[in-house]
Amino acid sequence: MATTVMEMARNAQHPGNIVDSEEEAGVSRHLSPSMTVLSGSAQSENVTQQLRPVTRRRQIHVLLSSFLTICITIGFNQCYGVFQSSYVSDESTMLSRAEAKDGALIALVGTLGAGLTWGGSIVINPSMARTRDRRYITVSGVILMSLGFALASLATRIWHLLLTQGLLYGIGSSMMYFPILSVAPEYFDQHRGSAMGFVLSGAGVGGLVLSPIIRLLIAKISIRWTLRFLCFLNLVLSLPIALTIAPSRFTSRRPTHIDISTARRPTFLLSTVAAFLQASGNLVPLTFLPEYSTVLGYSAGFGAVLLAINNGINSASRIVAGAAGDRLGRQNTLIFTVVCSAITVCSFWLTSVANESKPLWLAFVVFYGIFAGGYNALFPTTIAEVFGMQAYASVNGFIYFIRGMGSLFGSPVGGAILGNSVLANYRNVVWFDSALLFGASLCVIGS
Repeated sequence: MATTVMEMARNAQHPGNIVDSEEEAGVSRHLSPSMTVLSGSAQSENVTQQLRPVTRRRQIHVLLSSFLTICITIGFNQCYGVFQSSYVSDESTMLSRAEAKDGALIALVGTLGAGLTWGGSIVINPSMARTRDRRYITVSGVILMSLGFALASLATRIWHLLLTQGLLYGIGSSMMYFPILSVAPEYFDQHRGSAMGFVLSGAGVGGLVLSPIIRLLIAKISIRWTLRFLCFLNLVLSLPIALTIAPSRFTSRRPTHIDISTARRPTFLLSTVAAFLQASGNLVPLTFLPEYSTVLGYSAGFGAVLLAINNGINSASRIVAGAAGDRLGRQNTLIFTVVCSAITVCSFWLTSVANESKPLWLAFVVFYGIFAGGYNALFPTTIAEVFGMQAYASVNGFIYFIRGMGSLFGSPVGGAILGNSVLANYRNVVWFDSALLFGASLCVIGS
């Protein structure tokens, strides 16, 4: 899809030329005809759209609200490894000794939540198009997330956790995530990569902040009271964001389903497969990072610290990847980071398992944090670039759904491959993860 911006709208589209207020632009609260979207290969005819004007204040609001949304929704997902480490430990008071040994099913709790956060797009996107006020969706999502944490604190069986910390939380986080994140790229054009890199860096920041807090709370007040605290914390942080979401700049309804011509494009098909494989492989190291750290001889607390460090590095790398994409080409930067993340897994982590090496494991934590965030930061902007903003909602929603399905595949299969959490068993998990990430790399290169 090709996108042509009319000369009269350049000041409204480019962040460097944005006015400070709508009044200064002479538009007050009126709409401005600012963009003609040519939908070429993805649509059968030209579609002219009126877009709401952009102001610096609105851009700042979109950046901050989107960043905080990512911090909360994806940040909690990134921290599930801390919960898993506690659930499977011999000191666990949540589950029976027999159930605590079922690592694959316990891993499914976290991946169900993460998978639904993304996979819920297949339902949330059409719902947004039919809902006059998106705050009904976001506020309901916040309530479901907190309810998931609260009910999980009462769990005594794994299936209780699957229904609460997995299903309820996952549905709620998807209802919070998509109404806010789906409009963020619309407010930026020239520096879209940098803007989305900053927004998506919130995943690392959330993990960096939440991982040690959750680990400390579990040690001090028990895992049950930690879940109750997170129920309250989520309400306090998320409700103000849910009540003040920015509207879409498009004044008319955009398509929420993929048209046949787009679905048949090799670029779309390869992008879909890449999304599934990358999401499957990306979460495996994060899920098992605290647990593998304890197998190497580190304490559970230090394992949580390593997860936080990985998330912090990942956060910074997303910002850098977004800026590099604006300068060096988003597709080029995307390919480089995906390939490097695969190489990191099959070199540092695999060698750490073979040699029982703590230094190599620490190197993996750092380098995987550097490269693993590139895909997450850049693939939304490449979707807008390749398929156009008019088709962004439908294509992005579908690919996020595929990423959600990938999330449900990677870690549970990794847990089944692992079996008992002993060092020698991690070799096959690493090979499995490497295959997923190298497969994603080939698809990204081909697309």
